[in-house]
Amino acid sequence: MQDPPSSAIESASSPTSSRFVRFVLVSGFAALVNFGARVVLSTWFSYPVAVSWAYVAGIATAFCLNRRLVFRESSNSLRTQMAWFVVVNLAGLAQTLLVSLFLARWLLPRLGVHAHAEEIAHAIGIGVPAITSYYGHKWLSFRGAV
Repeated sequence: MQDPPSSAIESASSPTSSRFVRFVLVSGFAALVNFGARVVLSTWFSYPVAVSWAYVAGIATAFCLNRRLVFRESSNSLRTQMAWFVVVNLAGLAQTLLVSLFLARWLLPRLGVHAHAEEIAHAIGIGVPAITSYYGHKWLSFRGAV
């Protein structure tokens, strides 16, 4: 299903566009992959390493689903899409890692939250780059997508 060619729907000020909704749903699924992978990887790796590798699993899922379901028929080549997707998500990784570490190692303990602090911190950290990533992918990764 294509979005109607309405500037109001696709404008930066319209967070209710069907493309944005699809992006949020795809991102939510990719976030679940990310979160689940982090839980499993924490069995073998330190928290920062597990968060980082889980992010890779999440962005691989997100790329495939965004390309297929959200940003179809981009004017960028597949190679360019992948390159920008990595750049945008490296910025998102930095945001996720910084927020996750800040919350898990500083804020939550000071608030008296010790049970599942890493899980809470990581879940919040995953959500932080949602808006910046949407516009990064819309304007860079999948430029000109319908």
